Amino acid sequence: MPQKMTRDLGLWHSFAICTGAMISSGLFVLPGIAAREIGPLVIFAYLLSGLFLLPSMFSMAELATAMPRAGGTYFFISRSLGSMFGTIEGVGDWLALSLKTSIALLGLGAYLAGYLPLNMTAIALIFCVVFTAANLIGAKEAAGAQLAMVLALVGILIFFVIRGMPAIEPSRLRPLAPMGFSKLLPTTAFVFISYIGLTKIASVSEEIRHPEKNIPLAMILSLIVTMCLYGLVVWIVVGALPAAELYESKTPLSDTAAVTIGSWGAHLISFAAILAFATTANAGILSASRYLLAMSRDRAIPHSISRFSKFKTPRNAIVLTAVVVTAVMLMTGLEQIAKMASTFQLLVFAFVNVAVIVMRESKIQSYDPGFKSPLYPYMQIAGIFVSIILIPKMGGWASTFATGLVALGVIWHYLYVRHRVSRVGAVAKVAERVAERLLERDAQALGLKKELREILKEKGLRRSDPFAQAVHEADVLEIGLESDAEEVIRRGAAVLACRSGIDEKLILDGLLERNRLGETPAAAGVALPHLLLDEVDDFYMVAARIVHGMDFAMADQGIHAVFLLLGSKKDPGRHLRFLAAIARRAEDPEFINQWIGAGTPEEMKDLLLLEPQV
Repeated sequence: MPQKMTRDLGLWHSFAICTGAMISSGLFVLPGIAAREIGPLVIFAYLLSGLFLLPSMFSMAELATAMPRAGGTYFFISRSLGSMFGTIEGVGDWLALSLKTSIALLGLGAYLAGYLPLNMTAIALIFCVVFTAANLIGAKEAAGAQLAMVLALVGILIFFVIRGMPAIEPSRLRPLAPMGFSKLLPTTAFVFISYIGLTKIASVSEEIRHPEKNIPLAMILSLIVTMCLYGLVVWIVVGALPAAELYESKTPLSDTAAVTIGSWGAHLISFAAILAFATTANAGILSASRYLLAMSRDRAIPHSISRFSKFKTPRNAIVLTAVVVTAVMLMTGLEQIAKMASTFQLLVFAFVNVAVIVMRESKIQSYDPGFKSPLYPYMQIAGIFVSIILIPKMGGWASTFATGLVALGVIWHYLYVRHRVSRVGAVAKVAERVAERLLERDAQALGLKKELREILKEKGLRRSDPFAQAVHEADVLEIGLESDAEEVIRRGAAVLACRSGIDEKLILDGLLERNRLGETPAAAGVALPHLLLDEVDDFYMVAARIVHGMDFAMADQGIHAVFLLLGSKKDPGRHLRFLAAIARRAEDPEFINQWIGAGTPEEMKDLLLLEPQV
């Protein structure tokens, strides 16, 4: 079993990773270049780019709360669209993110070169080592530094806006579109790279506490804050700098600060730019290494890359990412490559939106996102069209680069991955349903359903789940030597029928049929016969204790505890979370002994509600 990451990151750490991955060259370099194309309309290009990201953000949040695993989009796409698309996405996104990290480090070096007796590349290499070391020590430590840097960065930008407002000259904002509106969409595509770091939080979702709440909330808060900052800052820049100066500026914020605040203001903004590039580089190493970790766990790349350090961080994945980032930094002309990498990100966003549609339509019950995208499937269709519209606007070289990454992923899949990985993903289930084949053999055989149920077990119950109430209301049966597994199910079905008002034969036939087919989970001395029915509106449970133990289908040892569950098809996710909660409790090596030794039914029920010691 792969080593699990520790959940050390809270809401504000998550917010800092999202925000830090966005605010860098998109704000400190691009406004002047973009304004040269469309004038003051550039303000709306930045806001429109943020709105274009919404569908992919919602889709990413849904997938991340259903499958909070290291690797983010690689994990989602490989589980939904199969190992081929997963390999394409994983290889391409890791390389693209490594390129952007390199550019952020070089940007950091460029700003610091004016203050230190070192050249840009030397400074970038030093900070690459610093951020690599921080990530090796731990995600919490790296994210803690990220949070401090992001708070300082946001504070400086707010100060810049407040001081810059009085310097705005309305005449510089008119006419709004001196070059016409035809270039709004190409410019929106150009500045779209300013936002794509938002979804990188998904790559560290395995390390986030309460992912079902913190991931979507962090994404939404980060997008709101960043859109407001982008809109206000660009408004100040356009309104305070003369157009001729703005259009030629590669440091528009520093130039604006020199006008609105003074020379010390220009230094302050330079410091903010340093923080921005530092947060982007730090978040880049953190996120990119998790792509390698996820691919290594799946054997899509050598498994040795998934080895952990004594700090419980993916040491080899972090080091390999740092090596590639360093190699890229020794190259030149990276600005165009950054744009090419962004084009691949748009392709990934299209995959992510398709993945949500596939997972929803597969009807795999253990797909249980804590956050569901609104306006499904129209939101996802809109996200796909955004990618289709914006990719051609990135230019021919960028599209060629994205195509090359896709080709690289395909080649790697056929030469290495397909001999080691048999996963085809939830898309097999969709095809199965379209073909009206009733068996679920593809998703079952490929382990996707089992994997999703393991994730359910790790995520635990939701606060709204009445699990404790269901346990306290459960009936408890004592089973003697003369009974077998079928008799236990018969007795349990009778109690469930009495409590639910559902026909006893319907319940019994369903439970017995599942048991005969080997669909009753049974391990570690615990069996879980369970059934979902349309006619049921609530959740019912019967617990049975077999002190002497008994044989059960598919069990590799004697069964001492049987929990019969009856749930509603209207809410299969809750039913599965209840099953997962019991299975997680049963993993405690002391549970069976405690269950056998409990003196009263109340003590037995209380055992189920204890935190497992695993």
